[in-house]
Amino acid sequence: MISVINSEWYKLRKSKVLSLLLVAPLIGLLIGLSSSFTIEGMNEWYEKLIGMNPTYAILFLPLISGVLASVICRYEHQEGGWKQLLALPVTRGKVFLSKYLLLLLLMFGMQLLYLFSIYLVGMIEGITDPFPMDIVWKSIVGGWLATFPLIALQLWVSIAFKSFAAPFTINVIFTLPTILVINSERFGPYYPWGQPFLMMNVGGSTEDIFFVPWDQILMVTGGSFLLFFIGGYLYFKRKAI
Repeated sequence: MISVINSEWYKLRKSKVLSLLLVAPLIGLLIGLSSSFTIEGMNEWYEKLIGMNPTYAILFLPLISGVLASVICRYEHQEGGWKQLLALPVTRGKVFLSKYLLLLLLMFGMQLLYLFSIYLVGMIEGITDPFPMDIVWKSIVGGWLATFPLIALQLWVSIAFKSFAAPFTINVIFTLPTILVINSERFGPYYPWGQPFLMMNVGGSTEDIFFVPWDQILMVTGGSFLLFFIGGYLYFKRKAI
């Protein structure tokens, strides 16, 4: 399993797509430095998070995870790559799981870079308020967990389509309406693409884990993860190569 993950990592590293992991934290840094959002009496770190998180969580988390999922399958779609890979002494299940785990690790790495950009904004602007580590970590980890079902779906679609543009287009189609859907009390809590924002929203209920109720996490994030992961796994197991 480790050797398969190392192989996938090598292919991604050669593609130079890893530089995308820097894009979202850098844009978040610029948004934080240009943000003039203030609320009297509020911790200045909270103000920065409220200004930085929406664009990052609504757009960049799902879009970049989709690009990475497309790239991680690109080599196999070229010149009979799937046949060459599966001719090796490795099961289809391990191939699917290794690709999925690597995508999760990469997205967690991007979350850590974003955490650093938040801290850097405060240092540059000289924020003296106490750094709310528990709230920030809840936002970082919550946003990462919210990508679990999205990555599973994007990997499924990337395996199914040879074209790089097809899975990316599907991802964009579902990502762009997020800003409208999350404002709906009826549909917002159940929209998978809205979960990264909701679970990074420091303006939500701080008494709930990751700012959303447990039943929402289990039903929406957990349920959609099981649906997309099992669906993608079974599709790949039965896919004619």
